[in-house]
Amino acid sequence: MVSASHLLQFAGLAALLIAIPGPSVLFTIGRALTVGRRSALFSVAGNELGLCVQIAAVAFGVGALIERSAEIFMIVKYAGAAYLAFLGVQAIRHRQSMAEALAARIVPVSPLRAMRDGFIVGATNPKTIVFFVIALPEFTDRAAGHLSGQAQMLIVGALFPVIALVLDSVWAAAAGTVRQWFARSPRRLALIGGAGGLVMIGLGVSIAATGRKDLSGAR
Repeated sequence: MVSASHLLQFAGLAALLIAIPGPSVLFTIGRALTVGRRSALFSVAGNELGLCVQIAAVAFGVGALIERSAEIFMIVKYAGAAYLAFLGVQAIRHRQSMAEALAARIVPVSPLRAMRDGFIVGATNPKTIVFFVIALPEFTDRAAGHLSGQAQMLIVGALFPVIALVLDSVWAAAAGTVRQWFARSPRRLALIGGAGGLVMIGLGVSIAATGRKDLSGAR
């Protein structure tokens, strides 16, 4: 079994991370602003399928290795926290890139093409790769009588693409609906990117300061 508290805690952390504008959000907004909501929503669906690939890879590969080695866990945790902070700094430095999505003009794409493009973005999103590698092992219970660590990571991790599907769809629908509002003031998108960068830096600091449960004895 997976505890309800683990599911709720992971869901809250996932919702916070998903809400921060990053590669997937920028891609979704760009699609909505250039080819409309329909293609953007297909791209969102493909994006979440890409996330499922990341979750499975962590559960059966990197995640299992980290679970068995405290040293590797610490290395990955601090490296991941530093990378999240780096992404936050980059988001602040390059916050104008979100506004640049307004200037993009691409040929309308088919649903299959939109899903394929979204899948590639989701499967290669560095922000979520770092998050899954660090967070999923933390939300497993190693006590006797529980499911295997891999099974728990798959169950807990499945919440992420579900939440992402909802929130990213909101981004797609909102961007497609208020396209003209964005176009009149690209600075609004830049402000979103800057605020998201600050939150991402804070998340990286929080991860670095959090100890591993099975190392501290706390549960």
